[in-house]
Amino acid sequence: MVPQDPVMLLSFLNLKLRDFYGSLDALCEDLDLNREEILEKMKQIDYTYDEENNRFV
Repeated sequence: MVPQDPVMLLSFLNLKLRDFYGSLDALCEDLDLNREEILEKMKQIDYTYDEENNRFV
């Protein structure tokens, strides 16, 4: 289950990106998540996806 709270979601995403996925696209595909919805939710708390480091910053 993916957290709905943006701060909890941030932690969840960065952990999954660090430990299991090489990209946000791979994570979204595997977990059947909408990339644009994730990006928008993270934008609400002033985080963006850093492709080079494969994490939200």
